[in-house]
Amino acid sequence: MRWLLIPFLAVALSARAEDQPASAISREVKDIFDHCKRAVVKIHGADEHSELSGTGFFIDPTGTIYTAYSVGGEGSNFTIEFDGKRLPARQLVTDVRSGIAILKVDAASPTLPIGKSENMEVTTPVIAIGYPLDLPETPSLGLVGGFDRKYLGYYFHTTHLRVNVATQRGEAGSPLLNMKGEVVGIVAFTLENNSSCYALPIEAAEKIRSDFLRFGEVRHGWIGANLMQALEAKAGSSAEVTEILDNTPAANCGIHPGDILLQVGRREIHQPDDIIDASFFISAGDTVPITVMRGDERLTLNAQAEIHPTTEQVQRIQRLQHPLMIAQPSTIQPSLPLSLEKAPERTP
Repeated sequence: MRWLLIPFLAVALSARAEDQPASAISREVKDIFDHCKRAVVKIHGADEHSELSGTGFFIDPTGTIYTAYSVGGEGSNFTIEFDGKRLPARQLVTDVRSGIAILKVDAASPTLPIGKSENMEVTTPVIAIGYPLDLPETPSLGLVGGFDRKYLGYYFHTTHLRVNVATQRGEAGSPLLNMKGEVVGIVAFTLENNSSCYALPIEAAEKIRSDFLRFGEVRHGWIGANLMQALEAKAGSSAEVTEILDNTPAANCGIHPGDILLQVGRREIHQPDDIIDASFFISAGDTVPITVMRGDERLTLNAQAEIHPTTEQVQRIQRLQHPLMIAQPSTIQPSLPLSLEKAPERTP
């Protein structure tokens, strides 16, 4: 009899060991949800077609709210549900290029701490808290599935987080949290069958807010150089400058065709499409150090970034297409040798 019990006990102990990690994860998610949910709000508004609703979250103690452009970008008469009350909210910033909007309520508020998406890896666990449909705030647990610059042949303005978190209508603008309860992204739009979603990295949203705080507006900058894949890499980069546009920061600072681009600002360049992220974080008016290899010589040049000349045109076209991507390359010249096109129209 004693020998018969041994296999049974082994199975029971093994099952208990398997349950413990799941139970620990459940408690951890619950702790984060309980700690963060009060800073997540439901947003109501209306556009020219219908009423709209979505999710947002406080990012400072004075009532400033991040949300998705599809929620707070083109509507009006905004209100939020917070602490059992419905408070009026106004737009501070709307930015079609990043796909976010910033709203403001006149009230003291809790706030979510800002983390770093750059510290995450594929399979890093994340939690989204949103308001699906007409339901209360709801947590969703998933994993980072990738860091993508394009989807189905369409390029983003900056790298997005692909997250295996199922999202539903009403959850656009939800905060994406790491397991410390820090915001690492903002849910932007859903993928096929609502099984996963894309989120804008929080660093990109913070760049937009920084522009607003510094200048009172968003200032997307540009340099004015076209790139292509070099036949031979130098100093770890294969991004070759092929053309300098006239009367641009690149022309004025002395970049030459044939230079191999190594760094723009604080962003290292290894291949041509690395310029996508580097360009996004340039603010017009800033002096941007640009490092290149010219033959065997390493040079650092300083460019005075300017407002991208097609900014207003991009915004006008995007309003007709989708708030998260840029327009057709036949209409917009982003000064990159990449096919940058509109996004698929899927927004939770």
